[in-house]
Amino acid sequence: MAEAAPGRVLWVTGAGSGMGRAAAVAAAHGGRRVALSGRRPDALEAVAGEVRSAGSEALVVPLDVTDVAAIEAAHATIRREWGHVDDLVLSAGLNTPRRTWSDQRMDDFQAIVATNLTAVAAVVQVSIEDLRAASGVVVVISSVAGWGFKPGTGIAYAASKTAAGVLCRDLNVAEWPNGVRATHLCPGDVDTDFLSMRPQVPDAAGREGMLSPADVARAVLFALDAPPQVRIDELVITPTHLR
Repeated sequence: MAEAAPGRVLWVTGAGSGMGRAAAVAAAHGGRRVALSGRRPDALEAVAGEVRSAGSEALVVPLDVTDVAAIEAAHATIRREWGHVDDLVLSAGLNTPRRTWSDQRMDDFQAIVATNLTAVAAVVQVSIEDLRAASGVVVVISSVAGWGFKPGTGIAYAASKTAAGVLCRDLNVAEWPNGVRATHLCPGDVDTDFLSMRPQVPDAAGREGMLSPADVARAVLFALDAPPQVRIDELVITPTHLR
C-alpha cells in the first residue's frame, strides 16, 4: 500500500455494483475516502455501508455519466464536501445484446459510446485541475476488447473501449509533467451482472473460471498504489481458461 493512500479522495463511477463496487470497497480498506457515483442511489447507499464498515468515509453522489452537467454537479458536490478529488476509477460501462451489423441500432451505439468513452473524458476533464494538484491516478476499467480485437463483443463496445485506451495514452503523454498517470485496465471475462447484456447469458457452468470483481479490484489497487515514478500504462488480466 502506498504511504500516500490514506485520506486520499477517490471518485468511483459505476460504483453501485460489480467491478466499481469491488474497487471502491478495496480502496476503502486502504484508507481512501470514496465518492460513489452511479445511477441507482439505493445500490450506492449499500456500497457506502461497506466502505464505512471498512473504516473509511463514503460520499454518495448519484449521477448518469452520460449527462455532462450531472458530472459537473457531482464534482462540485465532492469538492464542497471534501475539498478535492485525488484519484479516479472509471468503471461505468454499457453494452447491448444487439452487436452485429445485422441487428445493431444507432441509438444503442450512441449510448454505448457516451457511457464507455465520452463519460470517461468528461469526468477526467472536470477533475483535471484536482488531478494535477494531487499527482492523481486515473484507472479506466475497460475490457480485453479494448486491448485486442475480440469478435462478438460488439462494434460500439469494442470501438469505445479501444478509444478509451487512446484517451489514457494521450493523458499520460500530455499530463506527465503535472504528475498525472492513467491506466487502461483491460479485464477479460468477469462474473458480474454485466453478463446479462450478452446475446446468450452464461449459466453457472459458463461462469466457472471467470475473473471475480475482487480480482479486478486488486489490479485497480496495483495501479493506484504504484510509486510516483511508476506508471502502469496498460494492464491486461484474463482468466486462465481464456478462449
